[in-house]
Amino acid sequence: MMRMIVHILCLFLFLTGSIAFAQDQSKFEAGKEAYKNENFQQAIDHWKTILDSGEHSAALYFNLGNAHYKLNNIGPSIYYYEKARQMDPFDADIKNNLAFAENARIDVIEPLPQTVFRTWYKNVSGVFDYNGWAINAIVFSFLFVLLFLLYYYATSERRKRLLFAVSMAIMFFLIVSIVLAFLTYSDHQKDNPAIIFTEEVEVRDAPSVGGEVNFLLHEGTKVQLLERDSDWVRVRLEDGKDGWMPIADLKEL
Repeated sequence: MMRMIVHILCLFLFLTGSIAFAQDQSKFEAGKEAYKNENFQQAIDHWKTILDSGEHSAALYFNLGNAHYKLNNIGPSIYYYEKARQMDPFDADIKNNLAFAENARIDVIEPLPQTVFRTWYKNVSGVFDYNGWAINAIVFSFLFVLLFLLYYYATSERRKRLLFAVSMAIMFFLIVSIVLAFLTYSDHQKDNPAIIFTEEVEVRDAPSVGGEVNFLLHEGTKVQLLERDSDWVRVRLEDGKDGWMPIADLKEL
């Protein structure tokens, strides 16, 4: 009896999931059709209903970014392109469209100069995210164990030397992968980006309307969130400037 109930529940969950997937797919296709007909707001409405149902994908965010860009909504377009890039960081179309949207921003932020070591670290660590480096570490550990066993049981002196050299190289890559997995995870934990959504916002030296205005930011600019104080948030730009602004004027990624 209990087994029958379990089977019925599994079948119900499977059918429910299938129906939900079919509904989301139909809404996604309806959005694409509206986009083709240049009904961009209608396309956004279709795709937003999918987001509201809890479904997320790089393709969904990418299409939302395209539709907002067509409507000249620079802030939302950059936001959704960034969300798409988070889910698929190596997609060339996402990177290209994000670059086009960023070129439409008013603010031009020059990053602070970086040391050679920092530049090298960003180039190397950016090859994978922290999950990718962790997977690399697991793969290299298995390879190292396998090569060590082959070395241990090898009878030829020449083969032993070769296996030892290769296993040492694998050990080096294993250590690098472990270190980069920890470092990139730490970077990920500290990374708290957001996109300015209002047309123009004043950034002040204190979390209140009485604070002195330090500078202005405009729609689409990317900032890092540092701390919060009630309805205010302290942000930092790539050029090192920081200040306080209302949290309602941005959207966290």
